[in-house]
Amino acid sequence: MTAVVNVVGTPAGQKSPSGGGPRPRLSFGRISFFVIFLGLPLALFLIFVIWPFIQAAFYALTNWSGYSDEFDIIGLANFERLVNDPRFMNAVGNSIVFAIVIPAVTLTTALAFAVLLTVGGSEKGRVRGVKNSGFYRVVSLFPYTIPGIAIAIMWRLILDPSSGLVNGVLTSIGLDQFQSFPWLGEESTAMPVTMFVVLWGLVGFYMLLFIAAIKGVPAETYEAARIDGAGRWRTTISITLPLIRDNVQTAYIYIGIIALDLFVYVQALNPTGGPNSSTLVMSQQLFNTAFREGKFGYASAMGVAIAVVTLLFAAAVFTVNRLTGGKDEKGAA
Repeated sequence: MTAVVNVVGTPAGQKSPSGGGPRPRLSFGRISFFVIFLGLPLALFLIFVIWPFIQAAFYALTNWSGYSDEFDIIGLANFERLVNDPRFMNAVGNSIVFAIVIPAVTLTTALAFAVLLTVGGSEKGRVRGVKNSGFYRVVSLFPYTIPGIAIAIMWRLILDPSSGLVNGVLTSIGLDQFQSFPWLGEESTAMPVTMFVVLWGLVGFYMLLFIAAIKGVPAETYEAARIDGAGRWRTTISITLPLIRDNVQTAYIYIGIIALDLFVYVQALNPTGGPNSSTLVMSQQLFNTAFREGKFGYASAMGVAIAVVTLLFAAAVFTVNRLTGGKDEKGAA
């Protein structure tokens, strides 16, 4: 039997391929799939992320104290006050310094360790890391398993001027100038020490992130570079970094957001913001304004400013990555 066909040669009862075919029917399975995997996450995002941000943006336009249901709409007065607030602007400057230095130092250190533990071993035989690299991976991850508040409190005790371990060790080897030295109470050392504490707590996680990325690079690529005479430094710059560029960008944005916040660390290390507000950050000033001064409307304006600064930071990272060749260019077909 020959099939009945229409004038364009398509079997009867079927639409031609150019017609797009019949629309898929809405079944209970399809509907439930979209509700669970799209609708529910979207609803949670709108309720717990977007709606609180909208509320904060509204309260930023008021003089709400946070403890009363009465407030007045004052427009952009809080934002004008922010620009002229020297303490908050100092906190903005400190946060920007943290956001520049902490990601750069942490990711550079993490990448160096990751290279050593994956491709930094002997140049003879297969590509591998240094000896006992598995042990180093486990040990380096220990600090990240400790909550940030516990890390900050621990280091505050270690750096205590009178009974801290650091001063005790330094004075025991003859460095008497560190007798009762206030590491967190000296303006010249408070910020560098804070950065070191954050670095100590985060570098292990990003090292493992880069190790996983480097493991995804074919070993033949490194072997070919070795045959061509490329050393470890050239291999890292010319092969490893370009191939894990997206991972580095993601890590930079993530740790940059952490550095812009940094509330847990600075609040435990220096609750008052450090000597001459040298370690005060935006989130810490927001907390003090809201819960110690009872100015929730003004604090909400600070929250909006923090969100804007964070978005600008992420946009800057994406822009720099694109301008430096991070986005793959489509070749001509």
